[in-house]
Amino acid sequence: MPSYKAPVENTLFLLYDVLGFDRHSNLPGFSEATRDVVEAVLAEGAKVAEKSFQPLNRTGDLQGCQRLADGVVVTPNGFKEAFRAFAEGGWVGLSADPAFGGQGLPHTIEAAINEYASSANMALAMYAGLTQGAISALVLHGTDAQKSTYLPKMVSGTWTGTMNLTEPHCGTDLGLIKTRAVPNGDGSYAITGQKIFISAGDHDMTDNIVHLVLARIAGAPEGVKGISLFVAPRVLVNEDGSLGARNAVSCGAIEHKMGIHGNATCVMNYDGATGWLVGEENRGLPAMFTMMNEARLGVGIQGLAQSEVAYQNAAAYARERRQGRALKGPAEPDKPADPIIVHPDVRRTLLSIKAFNEAARALILWTAIRGDVGHVAEDAKERDAADDHMGLLTPVIKGVVTDLGFDNAVKAQQMFGGHGYIAEWGMEQFVRDARIAMIYEGANGVQAMDLIGRKLPRNGGRAVMAFFKEVDAFAKENAEVEGLGPYLEPLKKAREDLQGATMWFMANAMGRPDNAGAGASDYMRLFGLVALGLMWAMIAKAALAKKAAGEDVEAMDAKLVTGRFFVERMLPETSVRLSAIKAGADAVMALPAEAF
Repeated sequence: MPSYKAPVENTLFLLYDVLGFDRHSNLPGFSEATRDVVEAVLAEGAKVAEKSFQPLNRTGDLQGCQRLADGVVVTPNGFKEAFRAFAEGGWVGLSADPAFGGQGLPHTIEAAINEYASSANMALAMYAGLTQGAISALVLHGTDAQKSTYLPKMVSGTWTGTMNLTEPHCGTDLGLIKTRAVPNGDGSYAITGQKIFISAGDHDMTDNIVHLVLARIAGAPEGVKGISLFVAPRVLVNEDGSLGARNAVSCGAIEHKMGIHGNATCVMNYDGATGWLVGEENRGLPAMFTMMNEARLGVGIQGLAQSEVAYQNAAAYARERRQGRALKGPAEPDKPADPIIVHPDVRRTLLSIKAFNEAARALILWTAIRGDVGHVAEDAKERDAADDHMGLLTPVIKGVVTDLGFDNAVKAQQMFGGHGYIAEWGMEQFVRDARIAMIYEGANGVQAMDLIGRKLPRNGGRAVMAFFKEVDAFAKENAEVEGLGPYLEPLKKAREDLQGATMWFMANAMGRPDNAGAGASDYMRLFGLVALGLMWAMIAKAALAKKAAGEDVEAMDAKLVTGRFFVERMLPETSVRLSAIKAGADAVMALPAEAF
């Protein structure tokens, strides 16, 4: 059976030694997040993930969710109790405003906890993650009445939340939405339509579910400019806050999926359901993007989470499974065979996953910190810089971390040989669960198009130029740090490759947009590798400092070797990507559709 141990020590090392989390202690939210508090929160969150969520992961996969005759969805055995304990522990509202019952900690800490929960049980963790996204959307765009009605219950985990976008005929192209909203004459609307692929759309874990729904008000403009956002609870709420009649929204079916079986992915039918406008009329998409952007970062966390738990189990198996002998002679001659950890290809595979995991965790935490600073900073330039960073890195994290996270789950499964294909070992579940992260919240090809089509040219390229300056500044400021050169030189070369690709896109985006689009995914991968390379340079600097101070010398040596592997074996891929972008675009677009 698979196991999981939350990487608390590594998270703390990244937050404090690498990313300087405590440098922001003068800002709201950060001031309450002292190191003692953060260590305690991470330690307790790790216990919840390891002892409550992880034992239910295989149960949820085997049982899945069931839709009863009355339309109510029943979750797997133990899910209801585990979620209730999670909610009562305050974990859903970890970063929420204390005015609504939250703990007010930075979202960065919530991101770390979400990684642990997703590694332990991705399907179960999604119920809380979606609720946190819905909370953010209502905080920013809801009316005072909506906030007072829904947020205290959602923050406490008494109620959960969802987002309803996709319809049978439209996913990425939300301008095709057919769901309609007709004014009732009392400030509410009657919502009619069908939504599909709605994660946590219905379940038995809470008394109410707060649905955020995209719909088109009668007479609204066609396309995305005529979409509005509505809040439509499963059960209507009386003026005194008590639950009233059941709303006209129901689960029509549960999707039969490849993975995340323990999460109820529902077809949701709105049959004149009562809903209330959130934000401005016909401005629903920008409001929903508050939730979608959080969800995309959350999906990136899921990609890392599955890579981490798959790695942990593969490494443990490699230390125990005995097959063959080491190439240089028996490592344990008194045993009938050596553990497979002695074999070079096994070690190469495991090290490639390990090198990715720590850099990806650093990139996610770095981005989460920037997001937190952007929310609370008083300086407008600082807020703009944070917004640029989040806009640029969100598609990269969602796309690249989930792509590589899935690849790593497959690599980890391979370490088990035939046993990896057998369900009881748990590795094939990690592969199946990880696969969805590349698809939902905007398929990764769409993320790549968003990166080159929207994020690169935004504000005249301000965000990407700021990223280049950040890489250059780090390399220049640390050029004389003893031992850091082997990490900086590959990073600088990869940064040149990225700039070359960026200039190519700038030149082609207007005149040859198809060619630019053909290279978008390669460009996103290239960008992700450079960002991960920067993280390893920052990690190496911190590791060298701790080693020089005589702290955790063996652990820091191992970390430095892992980082060298990444920058020397994986960063050179950027040159290949740049070549592919330039050479492959014409070929991709040369063939007529009939030739495919």
